[in-house]
Amino acid sequence: MTDWGAVVTGVGVVAPGGLGREAYWDLLVAGRTATRGITLFDPTGFQSRIAAEVDFDASAAGLSGDEIARMDRSAQFAVVAAREALAHAGLEPGQVNPERVGVSIGSAVGCTTRLEDEYVVVSDSGKKWEVTPELATEHLYRALIPSTLAVEVAWASGAEGPSTVISTGCTSGLDAVAHGVQLISEGAADVVIAGATDAPISPITVACFDAIGATSRNNGDAAHSSRPFDRDRDGFVLGEGSAVLVLESREHAARRGARTYADIVGFAQRSNAFHMTGLKPDGLDMAEAIRIAMGRAGITPDQISYVNAHGSGTAQNDRHETAALKRSLGKAAYGVPVSSIKSMIGHSLGAIGALEVAACVLAIENGVVPPTANLHNQDPALDLDYVPLSSRKNVNDVVLSVGSGFGGFQSAMLLARPGLGSRR
Repeated sequence: MTDWGAVVTGVGVVAPGGLGREAYWDLLVAGRTATRGITLFDPTGFQSRIAAEVDFDASAAGLSGDEIARMDRSAQFAVVAAREALAHAGLEPGQVNPERVGVSIGSAVGCTTRLEDEYVVVSDSGKKWEVTPELATEHLYRALIPSTLAVEVAWASGAEGPSTVISTGCTSGLDAVAHGVQLISEGAADVVIAGATDAPISPITVACFDAIGATSRNNGDAAHSSRPFDRDRDGFVLGEGSAVLVLESREHAARRGARTYADIVGFAQRSNAFHMTGLKPDGLDMAEAIRIAMGRAGITPDQISYVNAHGSGTAQNDRHETAALKRSLGKAAYGVPVSSIKSMIGHSLGAIGALEVAACVLAIENGVVPPTANLHNQDPALDLDYVPLSSRKNVNDVVLSVGSGFGGFQSAMLLARPGLGSRR
């Protein structure tokens, strides 16, 4: 197995259903769903009126009044998750040479919520073509630029090394963690605060997905509306949240006696150059990302213990992903458990990849595969083991996490039990 030299020493999570990685893992293992009717705004008139919201009190989560005033909800999520990850890793700002600490944060829609809220204010709810800028908050510029997210995490963690925002749609989280691994592998940083955040539950975002018919309209049964791989699925359910990992070089973690929770041993990204929202049913693009990630990791398909699926709950994604797993893993695809946590926490766009990587780390640590909730009637055209309804004990030595994003982005990442990644 190839050693990329990057290990996970800390995990922080802000997710629907509970704050913190422990509450997050409890929800996943129990197979509970956090999808419900939208409460963050009045969804009357929208086709999809359901989402997986975070019950988030910024003050109770430790943010100051100034931080709350200047930060979009997505930035607040990222900072809270980063602080938990640093505490979990036993790192405090200033403990490490700040010039050797980097930041890599993914996001699909950046500070959309604050930007939309401020537009409503300066335009009198859209009635004025010429807006009144004097009514805007002094922090409006922060809402405009996605780099704000990396800036806030860097400030919170005292990071003065490379700082980047990765925005590749729904693969942003996976790609941001991969970028953090690359920074460590090339020697640009000893520690990277890597993850993703999104808070897209706002009228403009919901309207966008209504327009293309991508989200579930099962408004009368919100708790069971996210149904990946199910015969009766009708689209994904929007979510929100953040997950942040502390990545360290193996040598740096060893020098300070840190506990490692997983090795990141392989990753790859591909694009299908095909369609903004469409996917080819043969799954060739995702299969290529998986194949290359396995090659970089130096592992074979039969070594994979669990696949954390993209599993959005749209018919074309489920067909595409199933075909990709068969194409890349061959016969081994039929023997490996596959599940989608989007069935419980919805699809938080750019954040979901990082939340899924966090779930993979916890699955390795705890020896459990989270279930695909709401999978009561498996689509007969889909014939893999999607772990319906209940979690499953499993020795997760090597875990594959995959992501698929609008625009044709396809990403794959392999994580291994600590120590396996250092064996050549």
